[in-house]
Amino acid sequence: MSHSHTTSGRDMGRKVGPAHTDQVLRDVNILGPLNNDTKKILNKDAIIFLATLQRAFNDTRKALLQRRMIRQQELDKGNLLDFLPETKHIRENDAWKGAPPAPGLVDRRIEITGPTDRKMVVNALNSDVWTYMADFEDSNAPTWDNMVNGQLNLHDAIRKQVDFKQGEKAYKLRTDRTLPTLICRARGWHLEEKHMTVDGEPISASLFDFGLYFFNNAEELVKRGTGPYFYLPKMESHLEARLWNDVFNLAQDYIGMRRGTIRGTVLIETIPAAFEMDEIIYELRDHSAGLNCGRWDYIFSVIKRFRQNPNFVLPDRSAVTMTVPFMDAYVKLLIKTCHRRGVHAMGGMAAQIPIKDNQ
Repeated sequence: MSHSHTTSGRDMGRKVGPAHTDQVLRDVNILGPLNNDTKKILNKDAIIFLATLQRAFNDTRKALLQRRMIRQQELDKGNLLDFLPETKHIRENDAWKGAPPAPGLVDRRIEITGPTDRKMVVNALNSDVWTYMADFEDSNAPTWDNMVNGQLNLHDAIRKQVDFKQGEKAYKLRTDRTLPTLICRARGWHLEEKHMTVDGEPISASLFDFGLYFFNNAEELVKRGTGPYFYLPKMESHLEARLWNDVFNLAQDYIGMRRGTIRGTVLIETIPAAFEMDEIIYELRDHSAGLNCGRWDYIFSVIKRFRQNPNFVLPDRSAVTMTVPFMDAYVKLLIKTCHRRGVHAMGGMAAQIPIKDNQ
């Protein structure tokens, strides 16, 4: 299977002259307020990069969302999902593998997650864990302030400049151990960031979250021994993974970074994606950092996708545990697929919140 190619970022150039800058920024608008701190994050160069991503990939994104609707119409007629005949050769070929774990992603036995407010970021990085997923998605309300201040907090945390005071209490990053590896979860392909428009349309929220984090931090992260790592949510097909891979390649070319430096862990939290796990790893290959189970969103996806099918009515959600046959089959296939391809199989998030000093 050939990968689709987009214009290389090298062609677009990071160092753009004044005339070209004006051309790129024409019809680009930031509609949300910025202060002096967030202006550092959403600076002119970053805005040019975001506009470049949006113009390169938004049409493909919209076409893929249209494919979701067409697939839904098929399911509404009573058709079922199955493994794709056209990608059988990828599933049956044992020779290919995903990428070996990147620096800082070798051990992921304990991984925590939380939104990107400053206090949460400090407390998460001070925890005795290996990796921390800073979340712009489901645990975060997507207000403009939350999104841009979250980016600022991660920018400062990477540079160990995130300490702050709240009243009498000081929040400081610990210095007695290596801090957990940071992984950024961007919003899904179906969402838009209405506070930034390019050519009269809101920018893809995925490209906004990814682009700002990557542009501001990728080189700094590599310098500090890790890299720009992402969680990729809500995907429904390997073609959506291919789009992420194309985004990663353009982004790395744009700043002159080696391809394969970015890594993406894909959440398999929709039932269509569960039938394309091999293909999703294959599409990301050199950028793949494994797959993750997403229990609640997966159950929701089953309800939503088979909404017209009387055979798919589920009981109360407390009865739909990980041991019921359709959940057990999904988890076992994810583990088998990941281990066959040499990438991590991550368990889904446990939503219990630990309480300080609670034994």
